Amino acid sequence: MSRFERVRGRLRRAYQSGRESVRADRSAPSDGSETRVATPAVPGPAAPPSATVVGAAPPADVHSSTASRDDADVPHGLRIAAAWCWRLIVIGVVAWALLRIVGTIKIVIIPLAIALLLSALLAPAVGWLLRARLPRSLATAVVLVGGLVGVIGTLTLVVNEFIQGAPELSEKSSQGVRQIQNWLKTGPLHLSDTQLDRYIDEAQDWINSNTSDLTSGALSTAATLAEVLTGTLLVLFATFFFLRDGNRIWRFLVRLLPVAARWKVDDAGRASWHTLGAYVRATVLVAFIDAVGIGIFLVIFDVPFAFPLAALVFLGAFIPIVGAALSGVVAVLVALVDSGPVTALIILGAVIGVQQVEGHVLQPLIMGRAVAIHPLAVIIGIAAGVVLAGITGALVSVPLIAVLNTAVRRLAARTVPDTPPDAVVVAAQAP
Repeated sequence: MSRFERVRGRLRRAYQSGRESVRADRSAPSDGSETRVATPAVPGPAAPPSATVVGAAPPADVHSSTASRDDADVPHGLRIAAAWCWRLIVIGVVAWALLRIVGTIKIVIIPLAIALLLSALLAPAVGWLLRARLPRSLATAVVLVGGLVGVIGTLTLVVNEFIQGAPELSEKSSQGVRQIQNWLKTGPLHLSDTQLDRYIDEAQDWINSNTSDLTSGALSTAATLAEVLTGTLLVLFATFFFLRDGNRIWRFLVRLLPVAARWKVDDAGRASWHTLGAYVRATVLVAFIDAVGIGIFLVIFDVPFAFPLAALVFLGAFIPIVGAALSGVVAVLVALVDSGPVTALIILGAVIGVQQVEGHVLQPLIMGRAVAIHPLAVIIGIAAGVVLAGITGALVSVPLIAVLNTAVRRLAARTVPDTPPDAVVVAAQAP
C-alpha cells in the first residue's frame, strides 16, 4: 500500500468519526441534561433482595389486568362483577330506549313488519312472473291484487256463513244455558232457584256497572279506525315496494356501513331473509293443513260454522303452540253448544290429534332445522309480543326471533362470506 493510500484512509476515518460526533451532538437533549452512556457492569457483590435504593420510588404493585394500584387492591372477582354490571346497565338503557322508540312509532313499525312477512310470502310468486318475462312492476301488482282478492273473498264467505248460521246458534246457545241451569239444580251442586237468580242478578249488576268502561272501550276502538286504515294502506304500499325494489333497498342500506363490515352484514341479511321466507311459507302450509284437518271433522259431524271455524284455525296457527289450541277450543265449544258433549269430545280428540301431527311431523318436516326454535324461546317471545303489541306482537314475535337467530349465527361465524362474482380486486399485496 502506498503512502498516498494510507493518508487517504486516515482522512476518511477522521471524516467519518467527525460526522458521528456531529450526529451525536444533534441527538442530545436540548434542555442541557446529560446523556449517560451505559457502561458495562463491573463485577462486584450483588445487593440483597431486601435492599432499598435511597431516593428511588417504591415500585407500584400493579396487576397485569389493572391500570393503577387502586384497581390492584380490589379483589379480582369484584372487578369482574363491576365490569359486567356497568356493561349490562348500558345494554339495558339502550334496550329500554329502543323499546320506547318502537312504542312511540309502533303505528309505523307494525305495518312495516306485516309488510315484510307478506313480502316474504309473496316473493316466490313474483319471481315466477319475472321468469315469465313480465315487467317487475306488473308482476308485483298482479301478485298483490291477486292476494287481496283472495283475502277479501275468504272474508266474504266467512261473514256470510256466520250471518246465516247466527240465529240457529243463538237459539241452541239458549238451550245450552237452560241445560246448564238444570244441571246446576239437579247436579252435585244442588243450587236452588233463589241462588241462581241471585247469581244472575249479580252478573247483570256487574255488566251495568261496567257499561261505561265497555262503552269507552268501544269508542276508543272506533277512534282507532283511522289508524287501522292508515296502517292498512301503509302495509299495501310497503309490500308493493318491498316486492319490487327490495334488493335495491337492501343494497342501499348495506352501502351505509363501513366497507369492512358490508360483506358480513350482507351475508347475514340475505340468510335471514331466506329464513323468514322459509318460515312464513312453512307456517302457511302447516296452517292450511290444520284448517283442512279440523274442518273435515267439523263437516262430518255437522257442526255449524265449519268454514269460519276452519278459517279461525288457519289464522290461529300463525301463533305457534298457543294460537292453534285457542282456535281449537272455540271449535269444541261450538260443537258442545250445538251437538252435545259426545260430539264435543270427538272434536276435541280431532283437535289434539291434528296438533300432535303438526308438532311432531309437519313442522320438523316442512320447516326443517334451519328455522327451528326452542319452545321456551317461542313462549317467551309470544308473551313479550302480547305485552308490547297485543295480537300483532304475538304474530310478529316468532318470525322476528327466527330472523335474529339466523343473523346472530351468521355474524358470529368465523367463516368469511364468499366473494361476489362481480367483485373487482383493485390492488393486492404479496404477504
